[in-house]
Order: sequence, then C-alpha cells, then structure tokens
Amino acid sequence: MRQPAVIHRYPNGLTLAVAPMPAMASVSAGVWVGVGGRYEDAALNGASHFIEHMLFKGTRRRSARDISEAVEGVGGYLNAFTSEETTCFFAKAPRQHLGTVLDVLTDLFLNSVFDPRDLATEREVIREEAAMYRDQPHHHVEELLNALQWPDHPLGRPLTGTEATLPRLTRERLLAFRRRHHVAPAILIAVAGACTPGECRRALARWVDRFSPGPRPECEPVRPRQNGPGVRLEHRRIAQTQLALGLRTCSRHDPRRFALRLLNVVLGENASSRLFQSLREERGITYHVGSALSFFQDTGDLVVTAGLEPGHLARALRLIVAELRRLKTQPPGAAELRRARDYVLGQMDLSLENSENLMMWLGEQWLGYGRLFAPESLRRALRRVTAAELRAAAEDFFRADRANLALVGPHRAGEVETLRRILARL
Repeated sequence: MRQPAVIHRYPNGLTLAVAPMPAMASVSAGVWVGVGGRYEDAALNGASHFIEHMLFKGTRRRSARDISEAVEGVGGYLNAFTSEETTCFFAKAPRQHLGTVLDVLTDLFLNSVFDPRDLATEREVIREEAAMYRDQPHHHVEELLNALQWPDHPLGRPLTGTEATLPRLTRERLLAFRRRHHVAPAILIAVAGACTPGECRRALARWVDRFSPGPRPECEPVRPRQNGPGVRLEHRRIAQTQLALGLRTCSRHDPRRFALRLLNVVLGENASSRLFQSLREERGITYHVGSALSFFQDTGDLVVTAGLEPGHLARALRLIVAELRRLKTQPPGAAELRRARDYVLGQMDLSLENSENLMMWLGEQWLGYGRLFAPESLRRALRRVTAAELRAAAEDFFRADRANLALVGPHRAGEVETLRRILARL
C-alpha cells in the first residue's frame, strides 16, 4: 500500500509535498508555481512561458549546459511546462540523486541570471516555437478556438505570446513579473518516489529562506457573454480540415465535474467512445476524433477535435451534434456507464504507479484545490455518479449558447452560416 503524502509548510508560505514510494528506483521532483498564462495582461502575454525558458539559460553557479549535464549526467532528465494557471520545473533521476535533483531545480528557479544576450537568443527560439505551432493545423485550430471561446481574456491568448508582445518582454518586465508572481505562498515543491520527507527537508534547508514572501497572485475572472454558437474559420489550402468544437463547462470546484469526467469518456476520450465508433469505425470519415476536458479556477471546457476530408465537414459536425443531443435526452445504459467508470478508475490507478505522474498529481491537486485528495475519495465520488447525473450535466453544458467551433482548412466564409445552423440545433 502506498504511503500517504506528507505536507510541510514553511513560515514564508512555501509548501513541500512528499509522496514516498519506497519500492521505486526513481525520484521525481518539481518546483510548481500557481501562476500561468491567465495571470498576464495583454501587454505581457507570453511572460510566464518566456520566464520558463530563461530559467534554463544559466545561474550564478551553472551554465545552461551545466544545468542539463547535472541531471542527464546521472541518468535523469529535466523539463518544464507552462499552462494557463501553473508553471512547473521538474526532473526525474535515480533515487540516490535526490539531492542533485533538488539542488539543480532550486538553483535554476532562484538564481537564474537572465543574461541580456540569452534573452535575445531565447526570444528567437520562442518565435520559432510559436511558428512551429502555427504550422501544425491540429494545434493551431485549438488556439483559434481559445480566442473565440474566451474573447478579450487571458485564456484566449497563446501561451507563447505573439509577434506583437514578444519584443515588449524585456528583461526588466520579465523580472518584475517574476518578483510579483513567483512568491512563496504560490509555490509548491513536490517530490514523489524513493525518498522520505526528512531527506527532502534536509536537501532544501539551505534554499527555503530564499523564496520571497508576498501575497498570492490573483487572476482575471471569466465573464462569458454569448447568446448563440460562434464559428471561426481560417482558410488554408491543406488536405484535411481540422475541427475543434468547444463547449464551456464548469470550474474544477463544481461537483458536476465528476459527471463530466465520465461523460467525456462516453463521448470521445477513447476508442470505445461514441464519437470514435460513429465517425471512424462505422462511417470511416475520419482518422482522428476525440474529446478532452479542461478545468480552471472559475470555468472549464470540453473540446471535441477531429481531422477529416473537407467534403465531410458538415456531415461530421451533424454527427457530433447528434451525439451531444443524444446524451442530453437519453442517459447512458448501465453497462456503458460501468465501462466509463472502470476506465477512469483504471487510468488513475495506472498513472499513480509512476513517480513522475504522482509528483504531477501532487502539484495539480495542491495548487488547484489547496489540499491533496486521497485517491480513494475520488474513486468514491466517481462511483456515486449516476446515469441521470450524466444526462443532467449534458443538459447544462451541451447548449448552443455555450458552443464555439474553430476550423482550419480549405473552406470559404460562405460555409459559416451552414455550420452555425447545425450548432444551433444543440
């Protein structure tokens, strides 16, 4: 049986969460900040992601190469990501190198020098990264959807920033953003694997007081104003149409999130789902179709994505809308609900066998909820969900005034009204 995670709070507001896994050969650690892209105003769009890049460029003790070699040279790896509400710097290595992992992560987080020459180089790297995403229609269509779904809001802006904002992200502005947002009460150090809480506290002892106190940052709330379905089309002469249909849902704190989690599996999360079976297996009009959930502090969405031949677009959208409407009017049968529940429970159990996944679980739970939920409490909540609650959640969220469709493909503006009429049937 896995040992429970241990939480340790320091006087300056920093939190340490440790999940011992004695049988593992590895240890995974992450420095998490409860700040991401939605904490940026329009002029600073891309700041969190830019800072993520800069923290790997060198500290007072280590060059960029030294940072990589310190972890990779002992058989581990090092990475980071920026999301809408969090940023995470993490590493995984053999268990005997816990001290090295924590030393490297805290050093890069606290001591990065932001050399102006590195800043100029990395700005070009980020431009290339953003260009890469724009050149991938399946990725770009989701950025178009975000802009349509969250207009004039940080959630609707690209995490990488834009050609207009990147030049404005000067060293002074990035450091000011970091001082204001990277404060100890917004930071969690999460560790999972073959370690003990005592080992982690000793390894961090010399670093703890270096994390600055301050009030935890707040983000701009979402105030949706939508009367009917939105459609945004970007014309490109490509072989496939990329489709992203978003439905605004609820926050991570809403009890309906458990019903949505199962509803998403029934709808499109795996190869047994209704969308996969209907569009791919039965009709062969797409190679990829699926759905995914995102939950934020005060809102969320369910997004259906598909790639298909342009001539199949209207038919595919009608089929997707038909499945959404069916979930609103007819609850899943007992066997389908059981399969969806067992899938979610099984995926959760398999994921938490891995030290990196468990470390990610600690970060997401603590920063998202301010507490760690025992896996068994989540299992109980999922087991309690009824078919009627799935149908009720579908009624609440699968509506035309919550629907937005983004498309990238060889289409013309004249098709937009046809697609909007299909969505209006929700």
